[in-house]
Amino acid sequence: MDENKENKSQAIIEVIDFGPLKITGNFLLKDLQRDKEDSPGEVRLCRCGKSGNKPYCDESHKK
Repeated sequence: MDENKENKSQAIIEVIDFGPLKITGNFLLKDLQRDKEDSPGEVRLCRCGKSGNKPYCDESHKK
């Protein structure tokens, strides 16, 4: 692993009971199907499979 990287990724991943994964921090999110990359700072990723906006949570798990 390259110790001299200037942009080291550092993220916190929280598992929310009966909800999404909340990821915060300095990370790179790659969507290979849509050929997109983003560094959003915070995302909530669906774990229930009900979201209409996958991979992101749209709170469909609450319905």
